[in-house]
Amino acid sequence: MRRREFIIVVSGTVASWPLKARAQQSVTPTIGYLGANSASAQRDWTAAFLEGLREHGWIDGRNIVIEYRWADGRAERYDEIAAEFVRLKVNVIVSAGNEASAAAKRATAVIPIVFPVAGDPVGTGLVTSLAHPGGNATGISIQQTDLVSKRLELIREVVPNLRRIAMIGNSHSPNSVTEMREVQATVGKFGFELSTYGIRQAEDFAAAFEAIKGKADALYVCGDPLVNTNRNRINTLALAAHMPTVYGFRELAEAGGLLSYGPNFPDLFRRAAGFVDKIVRGVKPGDIPVEQPTKFELVINLITAKALGLKIPDKLLFTADRVIE
Repeated sequence: MRRREFIIVVSGTVASWPLKARAQQSVTPTIGYLGANSASAQRDWTAAFLEGLREHGWIDGRNIVIEYRWADGRAERYDEIAAEFVRLKVNVIVSAGNEASAAAKRATAVIPIVFPVAGDPVGTGLVTSLAHPGGNATGISIQQTDLVSKRLELIREVVPNLRRIAMIGNSHSPNSVTEMREVQATVGKFGFELSTYGIRQAEDFAAAFEAIKGKADALYVCGDPLVNTNRNRINTLALAAHMPTVYGFRELAEAGGLLSYGPNFPDLFRRAAGFVDKIVRGVKPGDIPVEQPTKFELVINLITAKALGLKIPDKLLFTADRVIE
């Protein structure tokens, strides 16, 4: 075939492609990013997610578009944001936490969902199993309850003669409720007396701390978006009450809490970008196994320890991943 004839044939073939198929090739994938916290509270996690996308060749505003929405720790916003993403016809919804991801699943059984963090995705019905998620959701399970005993052990090492411990958790959050139950089931082996205070909104924190005063030697705080968004307020109240705190997120220790032990959340968000990459390239979310954390961090805030008059054992300082001083 002559070169001129070949060009004519190929040109004719391209021109005969269905317009819809050619249009699909030029469409930029869109991610609906459901931030359960405030934008500032989730800043490091979002930056890690963007870094992960870049590692896979995706750059926001160039070859992928991200629609950000922030719930500011208010669970009632999740359904509204998820419904908006369905109307926008995004290609993937990224939603952190069981509640936000459950809202996304209620809104759509078609659009893929990636959760960078989820406390118990099988028990809460997000996926059928970790190895074979099924449905339209997958991501990373943090198995939050597995670390309760370690956190209690750490606070016992830091607070001399610890006997009474208080616990605050969001009674509307499935993750927090599950973690609170695990704390209740675990404190007995440490010989601690436990008092539990449920909160449901930001305005409840002050009343909870007022009730705790004089009734506890330390405070276990169950992490969730409401807690994370209000971490500065919580730590201010805890310091005023002269109350040592233990958390599951490093961000809360960095904001003034005494110590934290848990997964590295920025790493989880960075890894979540890999799930998005696979899905955008055509892999079904139900065929992508749920993963678990590989990096765990102990963070100790020496500034807070000094303000509380506490001496941190040297062995903890040596093993800590980060010491704030």
